[in-house]
Amino acid sequence: MTSAPPVVTAADRVYQHVKQGVLGRRYEGGVLLTEGEVAEAVGVSRTPVREALLRLETEGLLKLYPKKGALVLPVSAQEIADVIETRLLVEEFTVRKAVPAPPGLLERLAGLIAEQRRHAADGDLVALMAADRAFHAEIVRNAGNRILDRLYDQLRDRQLRMGVALLHAHPDRVERTLAEHTEILDALRAGEPETAAAAVRAHVGRVEALVRGAGR
Repeated sequence: MTSAPPVVTAADRVYQHVKQGVLGRRYEGGVLLTEGEVAEAVGVSRTPVREALLRLETEGLLKLYPKKGALVLPVSAQEIADVIETRLLVEEFTVRKAVPAPPGLLERLAGLIAEQRRHAADGDLVALMAADRAFHAEIVRNAGNRILDRLYDQLRDRQLRMGVALLHAHPDRVERTLAEHTEILDALRAGEPETAAAAVRAHVGRVEALVRGAGR
């Protein structure tokens, strides 16, 4: 017997609509969303809208104000610092641990770089950043530490949001990002853990500098 597909509720639809709007910068930081406009955009009543907005508030994307609406929270300087610090701690450790890199990992990383190039050619920045994030997550997952894997996964939405904002502000960054990812992959292929860690450190450091500038 085949299992039935999961039921997508009205609240799920609202959640996905608003979340993708925030991550893709259709709803910028500082914008106040009302229940009425969200309900109209998705084609639902206000009850599932409230449920979805509460869920997004717990994820740190919105701040609810009774009888007013939901404020899309801007990315703060502290959030940027926290994400970058956590990324460096996790990614430098796991990229070193990836050496010697198994062939399957190298193949998946090469495929994700190719995927990023396709999305760049299509101008789909949200999909490009999702593939970018998947590239780094693949290295983290390879370490086999489930606690680190879960910790890194908690950064996913923040990474996507910061990355899309960065690419909007610095469109020339796309090619440089692809080059930096290739440098990381080349170091893994060469079996050089310190070179790979240095490439990760330089890559994330450049991202930090540009995201801070994009956030001003």
